[in-house]
Amino acid sequence: MGLVIGIVKVIFLLGFLVLIHEGGHFFVAKLCRINVKEFSLGFGPKIFSKQGKQTKYSVRAIPFGGYVDLLGETGDVTEVRLI
Repeated sequence: MGLVIGIVKVIFLLGFLVLIHEGGHFFVAKLCRINVKEFSLGFGPKIFSKQGKQTKYSVRAIPFGGYVDLLGETGDVTEVRLI
């Protein structure tokens, strides 16, 4: 039982660290007036997703990472929106 509790603690700690790290990317992008298409904690299939005014927020199944998808990052800019 102690092993399971330890694993759960590690997963929550990593999730918190990923949240802080990706939140930094999100915050700086907003300060620089870059549109954020998606803010995601985790990888893989979506567990939860909510569409904000400009950004989709999601939590995914594999908690060991995350990403911030910025408009124009992949070169597929079809529109320019100022925040």
